[in-house]
Amino acid sequence: MPIVDKSKIIRPEILEIFEIRQNFLTQVNKAFFKSVTYTEDDYNPIWKKVGDLNSRWLNGEDVKNMLTMKEKLLLAEHLRFYMEYSADYMEQLFPFTDEIIRKPVNANNVPCEWFYYRGAREDRIILYIHGGGHIMGSSNSHKFFTLKLAKSTNLKVLSINYRLAPEEPHPAALEDCVSVYKWLLSSGFQSKSIIIAGSSAGGYYTFMTLLKLRDNGILLPAGAIGLSPSTDMTITGDSIKKNSSTDIILGDLGYIWWVESHLAGKNPYDPTVSPLYADLKNLPPILLQVSTSEMLYDDSKRFYERAKKAGVKISMQTWDDTIHVFHNTDLPESNGAMEKIKKFIENLL
Repeated sequence: MPIVDKSKIIRPEILEIFEIRQNFLTQVNKAFFKSVTYTEDDYNPIWKKVGDLNSRWLNGEDVKNMLTMKEKLLLAEHLRFYMEYSADYMEQLFPFTDEIIRKPVNANNVPCEWFYYRGAREDRIILYIHGGGHIMGSSNSHKFFTLKLAKSTNLKVLSINYRLAPEEPHPAALEDCVSVYKWLLSSGFQSKSIIIAGSSAGGYYTFMTLLKLRDNGILLPAGAIGLSPSTDMTITGDSIKKNSSTDIILGDLGYIWWVESHLAGKNPYDPTVSPLYADLKNLPPILLQVSTSEMLYDDSKRFYERAKKAGVKISMQTWDDTIHVFHNTDLPESNGAMEKIKKFIENLL
């Protein structure tokens, strides 16, 4: 059963986004089931299992290993299709103009893409790590936000196509992110001219990359940005359950099995798995932006508190009654947040 409760969504704009997403799913499914060898009737019992998993998790039950690897792969296939289809559909509605530059690049054998506008600065860049719960997403699915970031800052943005779970669990994606950063350094970019930014799971990889670089004695970037980041693979923050009924992005999709797929049996309290439990000393300046009404709010709040205690120059900016990574929407909060991101980067670079 769904855990998102429409009656608890107090903002009409949020309810409208929820209903648009639900209606669009019908169009996506029609295209998806034409592209695979199984039918919607074959798939629906697996999707129902996710609903059962969510409900049992909310009731405090142990839901580990409720899904088989085959079921996780089918679910991931569907969710990936949804993200890519949505992005390409939007590009059909709003085609890229000639001032937009998009270039694929191989960075230490990791596929990436440059996104920027003509006239962008050449000497300073943003390394962007997309979200998608560790199991989905790509530079293509996040192209509109990547371009939004590029336009707001007038910088080139390099977006990483890191490996995804469940096929490639931790630390595969982290290895890709570190490898791409090292490629930037070997390509002539100065560490002090690089900002690492990530949303949701990309925020997780942003902080994990910082920690890996620091521990390996590699020059750190000028700063980092986490947008609604996940930081705690133990899934113990109060907001995870408290805000699940109104989180229209994460609520019903099964965040729990995403994390399980990412961990593949690893200890979630291990500091090399959850940045929340790592030694956070000597990290560069960090900006956090998060909604107080999303499931991952406490992931940001607790990370902020621990980083502050460790002496990190970190700021946390919050917005009430909005959604997970609201930056991807046309909500009024998005423009304000992008302005704050721009100022943060200008102060660093």
